Order: sequence, then C-alpha cells, then structure tokens
Amino acid sequence: MRRVVPVLLSLALLAAAPAVADQNDPRLNDLFARLQKTDNRLEAETLENLIWGIWYSSENVEVSRLMDQGERAMQRQDMRTAIGAFTKIIEIAPDFAEGWNRRATALFMIGEYEASRADVAETLAREPRHFGALSGLGLINEAEEKGEAAIEAWQKALEVNPNMPSVQQNIEDMKAKLAEDNI
Repeated sequence: MRRVVPVLLSLALLAAAPAVADQNDPRLNDLFARLQKTDNRLEAETLENLIWGIWYSSENVEVSRLMDQGERAMQRQDMRTAIGAFTKIIEIAPDFAEGWNRRATALFMIGEYEASRADVAETLAREPRHFGALSGLGLINEAEEKGEAAIEAWQKALEVNPNMPSVQQNIEDMKAKLAEDNI
C-alpha cells in the first residue's frame, strides 16, 4: 500500500498540472527519476503509462487528431493510413518525438526496417530517454539478424527503464540464440 499512495498522488498531480505535453514536458524528469528507483512493478507500470501519456499528448489540436487517427489505423492493421497520419504529424510538428516514434512502429510492422530505423533515430534525437524507441531499435536489429546490435539497443532501453521484463527476456533469448549459433 505504501507504493500505491505515491503513485496515486502522482496521478493527481499530473492531472492537475498544466498540459505542456510532449518530450519537453518538465514533469518527465521526475517521472524518469522515479522509474529508475522503483522496484515495484505496479509503480513502474504506472510511471510508464504517465510517461507515454505525456509523450502522446500535444497542445496542437490537429496533431492530437492525427495521433488518434493513426492509432486507430494501427489497431485495424491499416498501416498505410497510419503512416500517412504520422507523416502529417511530422510535417506539422517535426519536433514532436512521438510522431516519429509511431511512424517508426508502423514502418517496422510492414517490414520497412531501414525507414523505421531512420525514424527511431529522429525520435531519439528529440527524446534520448525514449525506451520504446530503443526497444523498437532492438526489434529492428533482431529482424535484420543483427543480434549483438539488438542486445545493445535493448540494454540501452533498460538503462533508461530497468522495469521492462519483456526487454530483459529479449536480451536473454538473443544471447542464447547467439550462443547456440556459435556452437
């Protein structure tokens, strides 16, 4: 219960704070600091969700509309529409990291790894702590059979957010695969 109270308080403070949004939001520094310190999975998930919420948000109404459109398209597996929406976001707000990240994800899903990698680089140029983009870079490297590079990207993701069991599992699986390949 001790861990739940600070998380609930954080949620209340986040809701009450002005909506600066995006990767420049000053609330992110505290959230990342707390994410680094927690060993409570529920708290970590809450902090991750708060970070994602800030990254996803924009004060620009058109960017918000396009984010929703792109997300709905991705859920329908309509990557062409999703990529179009995220491309428009990038044109309207090129400094909005999440536009680049979402397009990187959609590009990855259709096997456009080089373009996805380029968008991950753009995401990380704007938000170096973007653990989602770092994890995605690992997946790109894995798909391209670049095992060591995949591990490196996933380790960087864990440096930012040590509370990602699926990323830790990816590392362990890739290390086992590389070891098996070297036998």
